[in-house]
Amino acid sequence: MRAFIGLSILCLPLLAGPASRQSGNEVAGSIQDGEVYRVSVRLVLVDAQVIDKKTHEMVSSLKKEDLEIYEDGVQQQISTFSQDELPLSVVLLFDLTDSVRPVLKPLAAGALTALEHFKPEDEVAVMAYAASARVIQDFTTDRALAAAAIEKASRMESGEAAFFNEAIYEASSKLSRGANPKSRRVIIWLTDDVPNIPSEDVTARYGRSLAAPPHTEKEALNELFRSGTSVCTLLKRSEISEWEESRRDSTKIIGTMMYPPGDVYKYAQASGGLVVESSAKKLPTRLAQLIDDLRLRYSLGYHPSVMKPQGKFCAIKVKLAPQIKNAQKNLVVEARQGYYR
Repeated sequence: MRAFIGLSILCLPLLAGPASRQSGNEVAGSIQDGEVYRVSVRLVLVDAQVIDKKTHEMVSSLKKEDLEIYEDGVQQQISTFSQDELPLSVVLLFDLTDSVRPVLKPLAAGALTALEHFKPEDEVAVMAYAASARVIQDFTTDRALAAAAIEKASRMESGEAAFFNEAIYEASSKLSRGANPKSRRVIIWLTDDVPNIPSEDVTARYGRSLAAPPHTEKEALNELFRSGTSVCTLLKRSEISEWEESRRDSTKIIGTMMYPPGDVYKYAQASGGLVVESSAKKLPTRLAQLIDDLRLRYSLGYHPSVMKPQGKFCAIKVKLAPQIKNAQKNLVVEARQGYYR
């Protein structure tokens, strides 16, 4: 029920010491006067997508020299560049409130076919949420298990509120504990974008499954940045979402300002993801297309030119190189806004 009150970045610190082996990006310690000094190398991986504003299609033909990346306004040297080489770790996140749950059934019916668009090494977990989030299927490469979990979610019910921030926080935390630390991390989220305002009153009445107060929007965004997760949303509008969109009374505005409930477009913009609107009938097709689009993203890696203090937020900006920007003015780049050192 609804209780109405009104690109990914991964930071991979690689530490070499006396007993370490050189492999991949590891750097052996230097030796002076018989002593071994530990050398820390931080590789930042940025997942970026390039979209044509006119056609809304992904652009997949760019090369390393066609993109530039900046950290805190300082251009960085791109040391690694790939496309569809790194495996995916994906959490399929489903809204269990009354206005969304019915569309899970047509999605479940076509889920196995859609999930076959993943590569064999890609891992998928399935989570569902209302006030709190739960894992229905842990990370697996078995598509039948993931499809069965979606079918199970389509039969689940909840009488609690819909707390978006809590759901995104829990899904991001789950991704940070995935089996592959070098995978590209993505939340594929099915919702109608009607969150409940997580006030103390709503939490007390409609959040009984929570063991603690729900995480805030700021905490959810920070967890996205820390885990290097992109949020891609399958948005199915409902009668409730249309009604909520038209309701702009002072109570709702004040409640939203005091307790920001989270928003699919804000999460997508901050994380370098996207929002895809769909009808219930087309959801399986849209899911398959979204999985295919993830393969058209670019993975850029760089070693920061300046090492920042631990815990500092580092702003990221991916841009088109001047020659591409001038030649193809309709292209836009979307990537995560930053990461925590």
